Amino acid sequence: MLITISGLPGSGKTTVARLVAGELGLEHVYAGNIFRRQAEEAGLTLQEYLRRAETDPTIDRQLDDRMRARARVGNAVLEGRLAAFMAEEAGVPALKVFLDCPESVRAARIAAREGGATAARLAEIQARETSDRRRYRDIYGVDYHDHSRYDLVMDTALRTPEDLAGDIVTRARVAFTR
Repeated sequence: MLITISGLPGSGKTTVARLVAGELGLEHVYAGNIFRRQAEEAGLTLQEYLRRAETDPTIDRQLDDRMRARARVGNAVLEGRLAAFMAEEAGVPALKVFLDCPESVRAARIAAREGGATAARLAEIQARETSDRRRYRDIYGVDYHDHSRYDLVMDTALRTPEDLAGDIVTRARVAFTR
């Protein structure tokens, strides 16, 4: 069983992915952690590494190769903005989920989690999304905002992570028992 959970920063991807993985006894594979480890290995802060990734496509390709390889193994919840695309490229059947949420809610969540002013967090996520969207389009010709690639698109603004995870688990059990 392979489930991919994609979405925008602050949409609840990590929380929901952990809950789904725990409920189904699957490994939670988080692209963000892999990317952060790559930054550490390069001796750079996350912001410095993100800026480098803007001009060095090997950074994203290295991360994506790891995610694609993990998708081939299966029995995991892959979390990341390109997780669904990586599963498709690996030729692995997956339940592909996209978590959506208004910018204002996402910025407030990130500010509550990491500190700082909501307005500043909003500016950061807008810059990050612009950078990611451009890089993914340039490298792969893919727009992860395109909801047509996903089996399930969920708005997380007014639902609890537990409720969202429950729906995903139910859908996964149905999809993978056919």
